[in-house]
Amino acid sequence: MLTLALIGLLGGLITAVSPCILPVLPVVFLAGGTGGKGAERTDPGPGTGVPDGPRPTGGATASPAVLTAPEPEAARRPPRNRRPYAVVAGLVVSFAFFTLLGVTVISALGLPQDILRYIGLGLLVLIGLGLIFPPVERILEKPFARIPQRQVNKEGSAFALGLGLGLLYVPCAGPVLAAITVAGARGEISADIVVLTLSFALGTAVPLLVFALAGRRVAERVAAFRRRARGLRVVAGSVMIVLALGLAFDVTAAIQRSLPDYTSGVQKRIEDSGAARQQLSGLYDDSNKELSRCEDGADALRSCGQAPPLEGIDGWLNTPGDKPVDLRSLRGKVTLIDFWTYSCINCQRAIPHLQDWERAYKDAGLRIIGVHSPEFAFEKKRSNVVSGAKKLGVTWPVALDNDLTTWDNYRNRFWPAKYLIDARGTVRYFKFGEGQYDQTEKMIRELLRQADPTVALPEPTGRAMDDLTAGRTPETYLSNLRIRGYVGTPLVDDKPSLYRFPKGPLPVNKLSLDGTWTAGYEHFTAGSDARLAITYRARNANLVLAGTGKVTVIVDGKVTRTVDVSGPPTLHRLTDDRDPRTARLELRLDKGLEAYAFTFG
Repeated sequence: MLTLALIGLLGGLITAVSPCILPVLPVVFLAGGTGGKGAERTDPGPGTGVPDGPRPTGGATASPAVLTAPEPEAARRPPRNRRPYAVVAGLVVSFAFFTLLGVTVISALGLPQDILRYIGLGLLVLIGLGLIFPPVERILEKPFARIPQRQVNKEGSAFALGLGLGLLYVPCAGPVLAAITVAGARGEISADIVVLTLSFALGTAVPLLVFALAGRRVAERVAAFRRRARGLRVVAGSVMIVLALGLAFDVTAAIQRSLPDYTSGVQKRIEDSGAARQQLSGLYDDSNKELSRCEDGADALRSCGQAPPLEGIDGWLNTPGDKPVDLRSLRGKVTLIDFWTYSCINCQRAIPHLQDWERAYKDAGLRIIGVHSPEFAFEKKRSNVVSGAKKLGVTWPVALDNDLTTWDNYRNRFWPAKYLIDARGTVRYFKFGEGQYDQTEKMIRELLRQADPTVALPEPTGRAMDDLTAGRTPETYLSNLRIRGYVGTPLVDDKPSLYRFPKGPLPVNKLSLDGTWTAGYEHFTAGSDARLAITYRARNANLVLAGTGKVTVIVDGKVTRTVDVSGPPTLHRLTDDRDPRTARLELRLDKGLEAYAFTFG
C-alpha cells in the first residue's frame, strides 16, 4: 500500500504542473494575493483594536477609553492571509470527493450528470462578483458566520472558491487518475482506491499551494499591490468571471490544444512503469489478460488475443438510426478502436490524425470506432458528447461507454488509446497516449495489406508523392524512448552528458550526437559544442526546433546555411533539393536550443 501511495503522490505532482490545469492557475494566483476585506483599509477598522464610532481628526483629543485601554501589539497586527491554504484545500477536497464519489451521489439523488459542472461555474461567478462587489462577498461569507474564529470566518469565501474550482478541475489523465475514475464510476471503493485518491490529491495540492503562496507574497511585498488592494480584487474577480465564461463556452480548450504536453514523458515513466502497472492492475480482475502480451507502441504487429466486445454501451452516435455496431459485423475489415473523451486535451490533439486516416483508408477497408469513456460526470450527458464531437469533427461511430465497461474489457489505462483489430477480430497493436502517429499508420497499412494483398493504398497521410517511396528516410523523433536509428555513445536519460560521433561513415537513416546534450522524452536539448549528424535520403530535410539561437547547417562537409531559431517549437527547412539524394547532414546548435523531430520530403 505504501508503493501505491507513492505512485499516487507522484502522479498528483505531475498532474498539477501539466498544461491541462493552466486555466485555473491565474485564479489560484490571484486568490492567494487578494486578502480579506481588511486588506483594503489603510485606517483602523473592526478587528484592529480601535473601537467603532467617531474617530478624532486633526488635533482633536482622543477619548479616554481609547487612551486608557491600549490594545497589545499582537492585537493590532493584521491577521495572516490564509486564503492560499483555503483555496487549495477547497479545490483538493472537492476534486477528490467528487471524482471518487460524484457518480454515486448524483445517481442516488437522481440529478443531471453535468450538475456539478454547473455548480462549479456558478460558484466561480459568485466569488468573482463578491470580489468586485463587497455586499455580495458578505452574503457568501454568511454560511461561515457561526465559526467562532474571526480569521477562519473571513476565509470562507476562499474555501468556497476552491470547492468551485475542484468541480471544474479537468487535469490530463494518466493511469493513476484513470484507476480512480473507473473505481468511482463503478462504485468499487476499496481501501487501496481511497489511499490512491488521497495521495493523488495531496500530490496535486503541493504545486498549487506553492503558486497560491507566490500570489500572496507578491501582494504583500509589492507596494503597488498594497496601495491598490481594491483594484486587485476587482481584477481577480473579473478574471474569475472570464474563466467561468471561457470554460462554459470551451474557449480554454483551444489554448490548451496549442500547447505541447510537456509532462507526458515523465507521467508515462512513473505511472506506466512496471511497478505502477503491477500496483494499478491489482485493482481490477484478470479478464482479457491476453492483451498484456502486447506492449504499447510496439514496432511490429503482435497477436494480443481476441478483441473484447463493446459492452455496457449506453448509446451510439453517428450510426444509421443510432443503432449499435457489432465488432463481429466488421470481420474482413481493419478496425481502429479509439478510447477518448471530448474534453480531454490529449484526445483533441489526436483527432486530426484519425480524420486523415479515415479519409485515406476508408475505401481500403479501415473502420474507426470511437469509445467515449468519460473521465468526469458531465461527460456522460449525451447532448454534451454530441456537441463536443460536432465541434471536433468526429464523424465516425461513437459508443457511449458511460459505465467504463468496454474500457475495462480492453484493460485500458489512458486517454486517448488506440487499438488495431485485424480482419479476423484479433487485437494486433495498441498505442497509449499521443505520439507515434507514423508508427500507428504504418501498422494500419500493414493490416490492410494482410486483409487484402491486392489493395491499392494511397501515399501515407501528410507525405507528398515522390520517387523515394519506401527508400525515403522516415520521420525521426529526438526522444530517448522513441528515437530510431541512433548510433554512438549510449543515451543518458534527462541529464547533460558528453557524446562523440562514431568513427567512420554514418550509414543511411542513422543518427548520432557529439558534444553535450540532454536527451529527454519530448526533445533533445543542446549543450556546449552540440553537434548532430544524420545521413538521410530525401529531397529535403526539416527539423522542429525551439528556443533562441542559431543552427549552422553542413551538408556533405560544406556549410550551406544558418537557421535563426526564436520561440516555441517550429518546423525549419534545413535542405531543399530538386531531386532526391543521399547526403550527410550535420548541425551545429547553440546552447539551449531544443530539437524535437526530423521530417523528410
